[in-house]
Amino acid sequence: MGGRRVTGHPTAGTVERLRRYPVKGLLGEELDRAEVTGRGLTGDRERALLDLATGRVASAKHPRLWAALLGYTARTTAGGGAAITGPDGRGTDERELSEALGREVALIAERPPGATVERAVPEEVLARGIAAETDFTVNELGRAAPDGGFFDFAPLHLITTSTLHATGSEPERYRPNLVIRTEGEGYVENAWVGRELTIGPTLRLRVLAPTPRCAVPTLRHGPLPRRAEALRIPAERNRVVPLAGMPALPCAGVYAQVLVPGTIRTGDRLALD
Repeated sequence: MGGRRVTGHPTAGTVERLRRYPVKGLLGEELDRAEVTGRGLTGDRERALLDLATGRVASAKHPRLWAALLGYTARTTAGGGAAITGPDGRGTDERELSEALGREVALIAERPPGATVERAVPEEVLARGIAAETDFTVNELGRAAPDGGFFDFAPLHLITTSTLHATGSEPERYRPNLVIRTEGEGYVENAWVGRELTIGPTLRLRVLAPTPRCAVPTLRHGPLPRRAEALRIPAERNRVVPLAGMPALPCAGVYAQVLVPGTIRTGDRLALD
């Protein structure tokens, strides 16, 4: 399709919010526009904190160890780096982070070969709490993402206002790049899987899979308190199979890959092929 705008296809919604997360696992920043390349929003998840004791990437998916990460915010600096502020709004560094988290961490910009995160079993966290010893799985990062960056699976994550209304939760809990304002009720983006989307004049995406949810949405996010329903509701009402060979899992939102790069702005229309 080159870079031409696709016409004659139904409008599925509009871009309501854009979010970027310069450091994986930390709170992110709100944008009005962003450049999107094959690896997602420019500056998104370009850095992460490495647990020097285990060699794994720090993530609140293992909440007993890392829930406190969601009290810290990362913002992109003018030079393309990442500045981290703590819950008190002051800047912080690796040494102070390590002391506050109780584990020695290093801020890294290059994904180690075979980089992994620990993911607690969501249902166990719901039943036993974030501080309990629970089973966890070890997941490789970026299975459908291009080289570089610290993505769970793919370079873009979308969620609709219909899904947010169905869960009764704030978008910050699900950490999407794009919040799409949609009509209709329920988890409407489930029907987008396998389809192509055009956003704005050139950007073109392919929706790969529903996004399985872990314990992260239930946790405190900055000023937002803990909310178990952010996981419990999808677990009760939207269990779907994300990929062939996987069991049905609680899902909210979808993962996408970039087919044609472009600029995206809030207010852009999203069209389904």
